[in-house]
Amino acid sequence: MAPEVFAEIDPPQRLLMGPGPVNAHPRVLRAMSADLLGQFDPEMTAYMNEVMALYRPIFGTQNQQTFLVDGTARAGIEAALVSLVAPGQTVLVVDFGRFGLLLGEILARIGARIETVSAPWGQVVELDAIEDALKRVRPSLVATIHGDTSTTMAQPLEGFGALCRKYGALSYVDATATIGGMELAADRWAVDVVSGGLQKCLGGPSGSAPITLSEAAAERIFARRHVERGIVRDDLDDGEGPRIGSNYFDLAMVMDYWSDKRLNHHTEATTMLYGARECARIVLQEGLENRCARHRAAGRAVTAGARALGLEVFGDHRHRMSNVTGLVIPAGVDGEAVRRRMREDFQIEIGSAFGPLQGRLWRIGAMGYNAAKHKVLITLGALETVLRAEGFAAPAGVAVEAALAAWNAELSA
Repeated sequence: MAPEVFAEIDPPQRLLMGPGPVNAHPRVLRAMSADLLGQFDPEMTAYMNEVMALYRPIFGTQNQQTFLVDGTARAGIEAALVSLVAPGQTVLVVDFGRFGLLLGEILARIGARIETVSAPWGQVVELDAIEDALKRVRPSLVATIHGDTSTTMAQPLEGFGALCRKYGALSYVDATATIGGMELAADRWAVDVVSGGLQKCLGGPSGSAPITLSEAAAERIFARRHVERGIVRDDLDDGEGPRIGSNYFDLAMVMDYWSDKRLNHHTEATTMLYGARECARIVLQEGLENRCARHRAAGRAVTAGARALGLEVFGDHRHRMSNVTGLVIPAGVDGEAVRRRMREDFQIEIGSAFGPLQGRLWRIGAMGYNAAKHKVLITLGALETVLRAEGFAAPAGVAVEAALAAWNAELSA
């Protein structure tokens, strides 16, 4: 019996207005259709060098060690943590949502001693609370999320890295949900390691994780191994504990691959590198300030339109992300029925929520290629129609009008 042959892939053309992924920019998709090259071809290594140069301004850094980890955004997170932290070392996790919990899950697998400083979902952790925890636990690393899409909150980072250094700790920031849409200032913030992903504000597909490391972070990682006759050996007497417990996510080896040494580590994901390179080119051509302003306009338009409909916007408004907005599901409305109608009747995807917020929130993302005025207006117009069909007394036409006014006011300010 012949094996079944499935039909050609032909997905629906959905407008992805959830917390990510979002629709990829057409230029990124075109770049990813280019021919493959060998991993040591001089054209390929030139592209690698260009990627490093392109992502430094996006991270707000001069770090030499700025490159890609092959894998989704979580690959960048795991590579950073497994390379920086040895079993038994103390790590302070800044926890204000689902992805703070994820940091703890990864660190537990490494065997770290985990301490947390937390805030309720919908709030952020104040710098004073982080300092109190630093004094108390004296960690080797402090890890936080920048924008946690589970709660739509953005943790303030001005002064964060300097505070960690004051107490002898390195700092790590997961900027998956904010890179390319909200300001990143790794050098000004004195943050040691920042990682991200393509699939949100950068407007690419999931599968590549940009990362940047300070000299201090790189030195700690390189100190955890030595090379004897060209072979990496355990070095248990260097004060840093066992060698990095992963081969693929060993950033010491990955950094050697991205350096002029070009030491073989893995076969670089050529197509993803092309996509990541084009994402960065688009960001820099638009300009970082213009891009952040566009994301702010999109977020404020979503907020204004939702409030005009009579919906409550979730969380501490002083610290909301500009690119993802949480809307409280009104009493008596079936949240999943609304999402289903949005998808089936309008081909628009909006997000649900995690954990204690499951069934309580919708999350609307307007980021990257989708942080566009017409896409926000289409989404809000569809949401109004669906809410009315579900029995919610939404005023006719007000969402689009309010969103349009908010968009124009933000960009003309």
